[in-house]
Amino acid sequence: MSERTQSVVIIGGGPGGYEAALVAASLNAQVTVIDSDGVGGSCVLTDCVPSKALISTATYVGRVGEAAQMGVRLAAPERRTANDAALDADLPLVNARIQALAKAQSADIRTGLQARGAHVVTGRGRLISPSQVRVTPATSGDEPPAAPYDIDADMILLATGAAPRVMDTAVPDGERILTWQQIWTLTDIPEHLIVVGSGVTGAELAQAYLGMGTTVTLVSSRDHVLPGEDSDAAQVIEDVFRDRGMQVLNRSRMAAVRRDGDQVHVLLDDGREITGSHALLAVGSVPRTDDLGLEDIGVARTERGHIRVDRVSRTSVRGVYAAGDCTGVLPLASVAAMQGRIAVAHALGDAVAPLNIRGVSSTIFTDPEIATVGLTKADATDRDDIHQITMPLATNARAKMDNVSVGFVKLFARAGSNQVVGGVVVAPRASELIFPIALAVGQRLTVDQVASTITVYPSLSGSIAEAARRLHAVGD
Repeated sequence: MSERTQSVVIIGGGPGGYEAALVAASLNAQVTVIDSDGVGGSCVLTDCVPSKALISTATYVGRVGEAAQMGVRLAAPERRTANDAALDADLPLVNARIQALAKAQSADIRTGLQARGAHVVTGRGRLISPSQVRVTPATSGDEPPAAPYDIDADMILLATGAAPRVMDTAVPDGERILTWQQIWTLTDIPEHLIVVGSGVTGAELAQAYLGMGTTVTLVSSRDHVLPGEDSDAAQVIEDVFRDRGMQVLNRSRMAAVRRDGDQVHVLLDDGREITGSHALLAVGSVPRTDDLGLEDIGVARTERGHIRVDRVSRTSVRGVYAAGDCTGVLPLASVAAMQGRIAVAHALGDAVAPLNIRGVSSTIFTDPEIATVGLTKADATDRDDIHQITMPLATNARAKMDNVSVGFVKLFARAGSNQVVGGVVVAPRASELIFPIALAVGQRLTVDQVASTITVYPSLSGSIAEAARRLHAVGD
């Protein structure tokens, strides 16, 4: 007699949810994905995909602006075609393109799920027991509310994500005071954008709008921007910000934000007041873990509201798992997806290895980008068993050809074994360049193995091999 088909119910259609659903479907489970905001979650609809598309637009404008340094200039007026004029970002068109990209990506994910046999429900899910979820379907227009119904589940995965943090003293209005989820409907380039918060989201969007011609003031409560990143990399980015005209206010904590007509006023703790046309609040996020029925069945949460999970994504309740930003493990789409895949494999009895974040690479999509993996500078400080080397890109032949004057490759290796244990890349497309270092960290390669791999000449990746060669000498 064949085994009974197992039922998997997933609340949340972001990376943690939809990747888990694909794995569950491949293992012949009966899969239901309950999503309230659109398949793909905020990652696809209001965060990762839109912000990176906006950054790509700003970078494109910036590269053309540097054309004169490459020996290229606009043709004389009589020789120009319709497309030869100086570039000017049309924000409604930019945002329309971004939203179209996001919706298309969301639709592709939904189609992929359905093609694998997953059932996608638009609505909200709430736990009523460790093996049962109550679904409240969404309605639109003048439709009468649909009756809630219950689904039995052998395994439940919570992948509800996170939302922008909102403070009582700085309440978004969606017009002049905005979160990163609200900026995609702006109809004009802000005259003066005040960005509150210099973490990843704040830094990325501040530079994107700067690149499109906005006057930008970045309010940072810390000693430098990107306080959680490699300090050398963060300093490069802060220098770039200032060189390009951004006003960066370090050690400046926001006390309140208020609107007065077409102006916004950001009041700082020290009494200073900054006036601009718009304010973007990038002061962190909060997990979306309320109103899920967690307390009713005993699912444990942290003091900040994140769902507690172990390395195979189990919560404190048997049969209930969680993945992604609602767990607070690492706020990365790649980690959310891995957590979801691990959870389903574990629950359904497939081969699985616990989550290992040692080899997880991450990128900040500023210009230049910052990509990191493994051990950090903070980890290596004052440790005699860790050697490091930094190779400036200014000496790289391909960088010179591409007019890249800032950036570096940094490698960390363990003394004695010469095993590569971490790295940092600050460069255009660092998100691509970090992969060979991540591979070295993940596969425990030595600097000699990295150095002996022949790279293309000229290439930016050549600096990775050169750093490995020099690190070998340091190890000797």
